Amino acid sequence: MTHPTGRRPDDERTDLPAVRVSEQPAVPEDERTAREDEHLVREAERIAVAVGRMFPGLCEVVLHDLRRPDNAIRTIENNLSGRQVGDSATELGLRRIADPDYPSVIQNYSNRFPDGRPAKSTSIGIKNAEGRYVAALCLNLDVSTLSPLALTLANLVAADAEHQGEGLETLRDRGGRELRSAIDSFSAQRFSTPRGLNRDQKRELVRRLHSEGFFETRSSAQLIADQLGVSRATVYNYTK
Repeated sequence: MTHPTGRRPDDERTDLPAVRVSEQPAVPEDERTAREDEHLVREAERIAVAVGRMFPGLCEVVLHDLRRPDNAIRTIENNLSGRQVGDSATELGLRRIADPDYPSVIQNYSNRFPDGRPAKSTSIGIKNAEGRYVAALCLNLDVSTLSPLALTLANLVAADAEHQGEGLETLRDRGGRELRSAIDSFSAQRFSTPRGLNRDQKRELVRRLHSEGFFETRSSAQLIADQLGVSRATVYNYTK
């Protein structure tokens, strides 16, 4: 069916005003960078809090916002140094601000809290997409609490110097089960049975058993003789 105007109803209309799609204003580059930097710092803040809560009272975790060096401390967990949120950046922070090529990770360096307690520290710089440092995550471990424990453990495992290097005893079962196991293991390594060993191998076995203290029990010589299919006298001859 033809429309009175001469066009069919499903013909494309060209007499309607054009609809303009609204365009979002472009975000200035500086503003976009600032948003991305703030996102980085917020994510680092979450990490600082989580790590700090893993080591309560033992490891201080500080997040420095290097965009604001005069008020750099943004988060501090397990406050062991007496600093506060809003305090200024440390020397490491200022060096990173001045030099983007300054090392991003400085690990396990000796440090000290204001009250004199020794600390072990690690500092991790965080860069934005442009390569500038925007934050630093710092961990300060209070080693003064660990030193007494380390000393206690060292004393606990220490042996008297008088007997160091001496094999006074071995904490092994010297009974028949251990002896049979030693004989069977020696024989299996030579693809043989105890009775199938040749004379030299039997002599080597007996001398090894003797050096390892198996002859200290009264019945061991007879048990060895029975296992090897020789006489007790032969066993003693093999030890010479």
